[in-house]
Order: sequence, then C-alpha cells, then structure tokens
Amino acid sequence: MKALLLSAFFLFTFGLFNILGIRRDLLLNEVLYVIIGFGLYFIVRSIGRHFFRINSYLFYWLFIGMLIVTFLIGIEANGSRRWIDLYFLKLQGSEIFKPFFILFFADFLSKKHARVKQGAIFLLSFLYFVLPAVIIFKQPDLGNALVYVSVYLVMIFFSPLPKRYFFYMIGFFLLAAPLGWMFMHDYQRARVLSFLNPGLDTGGNSYNMIQSMITVGSGQFAGKGLGLGTQSRLLFLPENHTDFAFSSLVEQFGFLGGFAVLMCFLALFLSQLRRIFNFFYRKDEDSVQSFLYIIGFFSYFLFQTIINIGMNMGLFPIAGIALPFISYGGSAVVAIMIGLALLPSKQS
Repeated sequence: MKALLLSAFFLFTFGLFNILGIRRDLLLNEVLYVIIGFGLYFIVRSIGRHFFRINSYLFYWLFIGMLIVTFLIGIEANGSRRWIDLYFLKLQGSEIFKPFFILFFADFLSKKHARVKQGAIFLLSFLYFVLPAVIIFKQPDLGNALVYVSVYLVMIFFSPLPKRYFFYMIGFFLLAAPLGWMFMHDYQRARVLSFLNPGLDTGGNSYNMIQSMITVGSGQFAGKGLGLGTQSRLLFLPENHTDFAFSSLVEQFGFLGGFAVLMCFLALFLSQLRRIFNFFYRKDEDSVQSFLYIIGFFSYFLFQTIINIGMNMGLFPIAGIALPFISYGGSAVVAIMIGLALLPSKQS
C-alpha cells in the first residue's frame, strides 16, 4: 500500500499546486478535502474491509436513499441536482457511492447463491445496477452514469457468471443507445455533435473543447509557470479547476508536468494490476470477492482518468467526469481514498 499512498500523495500535490495557480481562493478548501481524504483512508483501514464487506448491502441502500434525497431536494446548479449542502462540504452522493457500489457487487457476484439459477442472479444484478444508474442519469449526470455502466460491465465480464450475460448486456446497450439519445438533454446531445464536428458552433457548444486543446498546446514543453497560464487564469478556459484541471496543469507545468502526472497514474495502475494478478487464479469465495473489487475499482479509476484526459485533449466528447486527485472537489477525494482503503492486501 505504500506505493499507492506515495503515488496518491504526489498526485494530490500536483493538484494542489494547480489550484494554487488558477484559483487560490479554493486552495484551503482543497487542502482540507485532502486531509479529510487521508484521514478517512486510515480510519477505514483501521476498521478493516471485512466490516464494510459484510455490511455492503446496508451501505448500498443507504446510498440509494441519499441519491433519491439528492434528486428531490438537492442543490441545483447549472440545471443539475447532484449535491447535498452540509455547509462545510457539498456532498455528491454519486461520487462517494462508487467504492461502496463496487464492494456491493464484488460481494454479490462472488457469493454462491444456493438453489438460485444463474439467469436469476444476473437479472437481479442488473436491477441492482440500473436503479442507481437511472437516478444518476436523471439528475442529470451522464458522465457519472457512464462510469457506473463501465464498472458494472467489467465486473459482470470477470464474474463467475457465464460470459454470455456480458454479451447480452453489450447487445442491450447497443440496442438502447438510440432510445438513450432521445432521453438525453439538449446540451448533452449538443456536446456529442460538437465533438463530431467542432466547427459547427465554435462560440457555443464546441467552445470548451477548443479552448481546452488550445490551453494544453500553450503549455509547450516546460509550461508558462505557476499562476502564469493565460488561458486558465484569464478564464478563457471554463471549469478550469474541475473538468479541465488537466489542461490548466499542462499550461502551467508543460509537457514535463503532464508527463509526471501520467507517470504517477501509471504507478497506481501497475500497483493495482499486481493485485489483480495476485487474486486472478484463486477460486475460493474470499479471493473471488477481492479480485472483483480490485478489477471494479481499477475500471472506475482507469475509465475516469482516460475519459477526462481524453476530453481535455479533444479525443472524447465532454462528459463532466472528474480527473482523480487533480480535479477540485471534496466528494471525489473522499471516494477515491475510501476506494483505496478498501483494496485488499496481497496476503488476503
């Protein structure tokens, strides 16, 4: 776990310096979030993952309740209801739910359900998945809904269930895609269309993506320096501390800074991959549960990293997905640190 914590520490350090350069008014908040995140990490580790595993069903339904409350009476910002105001922290339930969602499915899919057909287990798992996914999609929060979709598909594929169920799900999502397009909000459809044709509306829906690419390119090799990034500092780049924090970071610290961040992410990925292979060939229930949790957490972490960096560089449509450790936000910090704390040790 030392390698994980060291990589996390360096990534948080990059994130804090990035905030210092573009939004100094938010620096103390982010420092507090990081302290809370590390504090929760050590608390969860001291309690032990066994406690959270045996209570995974309870945590699942608690967070379903939180998502419903958020949808009904949460803070509305930019047309979305994603947060509950706790005065010292705006809590985003869909973020903090992620490690508990993964733990719940790892436990559910690893259990030997006596006298229950595999088809019934699969259908029940789908219902457990679709309930939070639909609520999050309706907030609306398409980016986080896609994170839950990716995690569920990966965990189904690597679960003991027959692989045909995974391909059933792929077929279902392909067939449902046109229907999903109809239920998307106008701004979400506009983001996809502007990605496919950036010149369609350069002053509107394509603006963020174009400014993000300009910001990345303006950093060149060594960057403009801390607080000297004109694109982010002069607010040509919207959401420069959240969705486009990576672009702001590269503008300030250049290719060298961006490469260093990517190397820290790579160290985290490799550390998780070693754990995945450590449990891959074990077939007892505890090992299967540990394997499924690691592969689920790995997919969540990898998906958000690739999609966020990709959308910052114009490779993917803008999806409102945070970059772990770098994007500003307390809920994301709490989620990732609890997720790390719940990782099983290699000796488990």
